[in-house]
Amino acid sequence: MNEQTPEVSIVIPAYNEERYLPQYLPTVLTALRYWEKATGGRGEIIVVDNASTDATAQIAADYGARIVAEPLRGIGRARNTGAAAARGDRLVFIDADVDFPEDGIYAAMRHLTSGACVGGTIPALYEPTKLGARLLVAAWALYRRHFGGAQGVTQFCTREAFFTLGGYRSELFMSEDVDFFARLIRLGRRRQAPVIYLTELRVRPSLRRFEQWSSWRMIWRANPIIARLFRTSRRFWQPWYDTTVR
Repeated sequence: MNEQTPEVSIVIPAYNEERYLPQYLPTVLTALRYWEKATGGRGEIIVVDNASTDATAQIAADYGARIVAEPLRGIGRARNTGAAAARGDRLVFIDADVDFPEDGIYAAMRHLTSGACVGGTIPALYEPTKLGARLLVAAWALYRRHFGGAQGVTQFCTREAFFTLGGYRSELFMSEDVDFFARLIRLGRRRQAPVIYLTELRVRPSLRRFEQWSSWRMIWRANPIIARLFRTSRRFWQPWYDTTVR
């Protein structure tokens, strides 16, 4: 990548992702190159190594990502660290286990550079096979439909909007992405630059959340009500953070 200042920074929080990065990081690289080729712009990918104990950082570096270390575990904290290191005026947050569409960066940047929105999201498409997992996915979809919000698997915004909001709340151990997007929605309304839902696209996260834990454990631990009640409890969510589920 040349010395031109990047226009967009893609931030990927990562904890022990050596198994998943080789499968999913290339899809993000492809999307960035697609946008760069179409527009002549430049972007960067920042992988935030969130206290990994495996080869996450080395694998990400081998793919050309810039590595930033965040020693304190917490996905909101990791995203904030990546944003602080970012050089681009537009920020795209993508989880490490997401199959990203080729034209995803192009579509997000088209809206961000227009000035008509403060940010937005590409909805996630989960396709679990277990009945309990499908019920949980449906519960979260219903929650977001009534209360707003979007999952952090892919969210994007202007740098100015991000820091105006203070970023993700690092004291939240669950639903920090829903909280951030709800605040982004309110900011967009005040500025008459509403958030954008790129519903013509989908990102496809891995199903590890449903594979590593039983459906009933997921339903108990990760339903919208419990997530909101215990979102500041590190102790409650420790089992979630002890694996790569989170």
